[in-house]
Amino acid sequence: MPAANYDELKATISARYPTMSKQLQAIARFALERPNDLALGTVAVTAEAAGVQPSAMVRFAHALGFGGFSQMQRIFRGRLVERSASYRERIEQIRLGHRNAALDGPKAALHQAVTDAIGELGHLEEEVTAAQFQAAIRLLARASRVHVLAQRRAFPVACYLAYALGQLELTTHLLDGVGGMLGEAVRAITPGEVLFAISFRNYSPEVIAAANACHARRVPVIAITDSSLSPLKAAARVCFELGDDSTRPFRSLVAPLCLAQTLVVSTGHHLAGSVEKRRNGTTRAAA
Repeated sequence: MPAANYDELKATISARYPTMSKQLQAIARFALERPNDLALGTVAVTAEAAGVQPSAMVRFAHALGFGGFSQMQRIFRGRLVERSASYRERIEQIRLGHRNAALDGPKAALHQAVTDAIGELGHLEEEVTAAQFQAAIRLLARASRVHVLAQRRAFPVACYLAYALGQLELTTHLLDGVGGMLGEAVRAITPGEVLFAISFRNYSPEVIAAANACHARRVPVIAITDSSLSPLKAAARVCFELGDDSTRPFRSLVAPLCLAQTLVVSTGHHLAGSVEKRRNGTTRAAA
């Protein structure tokens, strides 16, 4: 039986992704990175955007148990309909912005960056759930030490998290791998601690290996990544999937940094609330 809704379809794509051909894997990434494009385009338009032949789109639908492309597309359209009207309006504004943008000139690059950032933040707001926030905050607040790891493009997010969580007086360690000691540092992490790992396509092998090693030792892993196809997902107890259009030459850090800042602020509120509860409990006991 094919998936009945988008969440089921995401799970099916993630499960079957490793056994797909390279061409079908490319379509799978396109489908999860740009679900709105797949929902709204014809099979020819969608295939061109994904860089494949229309027949490959049909094979992809068949591989997921659908009778054809149109049947699969209804799942993506259903997801779009479920989104709020304000979100659909934001999408339309983004598209209008692309059409009205100046083709050149000093502000063209800024306009493009701002337009893309609006879309990323809208996706972030829609996709991240309260349950994910609560689970991550509990892990961070209870950890005896938080280890933060990212490399290459994602490294600024790790630097911010290490700094900001430290400002909350949480014991925090930035795993920067100086001197080739990353493996040793990861092996020293204990189950009472937490690994916070961030990685996007093309995923850092060292970050993935560290997350898998911690998961095998029952160390909780919080991950920020791009999609359910990310190799970080299997190791993560909490996984934030932000979406990331890998076709862009310069991919933004607006969404992951916004998420990181929100997690820090929310963890701070949680810690302050816990202190207040203990203080009130002590006062009542003394009375």
